[in-house]
Amino acid sequence: MDMQVRKILTFVEESRSEAGQPAGVPLRKAAVVAIVKNPFAGHFASDLSALVDASAEIGRELSGLARDLLRPFGVESYGKGAVVGLAGEQEHGVAMLTTVFGDAMRAAAGGGKAWISSMTKRSGVPASIDIPLAHKDALYVRSHYDGISLTLFDAPLPEEIAVICAFANRERLNARVGGLTKDKIKGGDGLV
Repeated sequence: MDMQVRKILTFVEESRSEAGQPAGVPLRKAAVVAIVKNPFAGHFASDLSALVDASAEIGRELSGLARDLLRPFGVESYGKGAVVGLAGEQEHGVAMLTTVFGDAMRAAAGGGKAWISSMTKRSGVPASIDIPLAHKDALYVRSHYDGISLTLFDAPLPEEIAVICAFANRERLNARVGGLTKDKIKGGDGLV
């Protein structure tokens, strides 16, 4: 299935200090959103595999753009999300974010062992969503528990899905709650 894309939105947030403490390396978060037509809006379909399959191409495009927005930095954490217009079902957004989409994100990030945090919901216009972020190689690295908040002012329309890829280049500024640190990642199971 060829997804009809109405528009692509990009978001970049860069934090250079926190609590009066300057960052040696800024925290840059980037999110890219594709507003696509939902072919299943308005009717029930038991088989959503067409959305899963189509998410590979959408995932490659969004992930490449998000990675480029982080430059000159690399990807350390990631997250994904979808907002489904009111004529669709939350399940339509979930179908766009399965492993097929996630594998495209991992490829753009230069690999990744960890499960990719996600958020999906239905909404009218305007829509807001918080995309959770976590370390790409080890989910238990607390310093990378973060997120990026997005507001979509004219999307999704009732028969659309907003599909979202988000990356960040580092941990939260001043992260200090303990636990596994990124230099101690074993990288075998995606958890530690």
